[in-house]
Amino acid sequence: MLDIKALKIALEQLENEKKISHEKVVDAVEKSLAAAYQKEYGKRGQIVRCQINFDTGETSFEQVKVIVDETTVRMPVEGEEEIFEKAEEVKEGEIALPRFNEERHMLLGDAKMFKKNAELGEEIIFPLDNQDDFGRIAAQTAKQVIVQKLREAERESIVGEFASREGTIVQGTVQRIERGSVFVDLGRTTAIIPFEEQIPSERLRAGERIRAYLFSIEEGMRGLSIRLSRTHPKFLIELFKNESSEIAQGIVEIVSVAREPGSRSKIAVKSNDERIDPIGACVGQRGVRVTAITNELAGEKIDVIEWSDDIRKFIATALSPAKALSIEANEIEKKAVVTVSPEEQSLAIGKGGQNVRLAAKLTGWKIDIVSGGEILAEASEEGAVIDSMMINETIDEEVEEIIEALNVTEETVPKNIELENVSEVSSDETVTEETK
Repeated sequence: MLDIKALKIALEQLENEKKISHEKVVDAVEKSLAAAYQKEYGKRGQIVRCQINFDTGETSFEQVKVIVDETTVRMPVEGEEEIFEKAEEVKEGEIALPRFNEERHMLLGDAKMFKKNAELGEEIIFPLDNQDDFGRIAAQTAKQVIVQKLREAERESIVGEFASREGTIVQGTVQRIERGSVFVDLGRTTAIIPFEEQIPSERLRAGERIRAYLFSIEEGMRGLSIRLSRTHPKFLIELFKNESSEIAQGIVEIVSVAREPGSRSKIAVKSNDERIDPIGACVGQRGVRVTAITNELAGEKIDVIEWSDDIRKFIATALSPAKALSIEANEIEKKAVVTVSPEEQSLAIGKGGQNVRLAAKLTGWKIDIVSGGEILAEASEEGAVIDSMMINETIDEEVEEIIEALNVTEETVPKNIELENVSEVSSDETVTEETK
């Protein structure tokens, strides 16, 4: 008989430390005892189950047989060696049927002798003699089974916990750095930040607490793999959700994100409430919200712009701080030609083309930047000639307008008067002899 008090204490510790449900812990213990019984007293191919009574501490064992017929199992041929565990080769297109084993199978005709309404696939249960004295090998088998079952239950619990947190920010401690990959301790398990998911300008150290975006949970041959990222565009969105209650509540929406991790990002936002300023909700009072995010991202600069359904306006805003003079948009090819002043051409393009590249990612359009000087040069190449006479006539007209405004006649002002002297003459003054 089991020491039920000690067993309950041990089970409670497992449940609290591993955060495994009580049912799964009990199931692991029962399967471990069944494996020990089958190893010590059972026969080859036998299916043994164990039931534990937690009130009395008694254990009961039973043998299970599955009801089958000639269509669900392959009957052994006389003289053929029985193999229960090894897989058998079958021809292509055929279904591999298990070999009949009287220790785990019962034919339908025989099963109806015990149960009149027996059907294929049902189980027939037979009680076994209770045993509580197991040898060393059986005890070792029970230990291996319970460790394996508890690991599986713990892995399922971890997957269930972190699967619900996929697509959110998790916080952990840098455990170690190996071959460029950063291993982060999340408490119950360890996650990994691959080299390509790290901010290039950031240097992480062991023991440092960091936040990252959980974007992948995979179960492979080597166990559970949880992958984090600090460069994912959605990491920036989640940071704004944490800092801005308007974004978290859905009042302000982040429409698109363009990001070059560690350097610069652009986000386009819109408000679903006309009373709320979307840019102010992201920036915060005196820029406190966006500053907190910039510090989290190793000094990454963030441009917050207002989204617009007018593509020309949206492209012009996305190119800020540069100002566009005109925009020619081809909606079929999703290509835009933006004209800027020669002084702001470099500002529109950005260092290494960064500004226009981020604007293109943000809008989803291909953007070409041209300056007013380039347009003039193109016109000259096409044969446009600037007439110097036209320029002189324009200057003469301007001089005459100034003279008329001053009420000065041709007699008082010689034709060869300099423009500087004319501009200095006031309408209230009389032209002096010196001016003549």
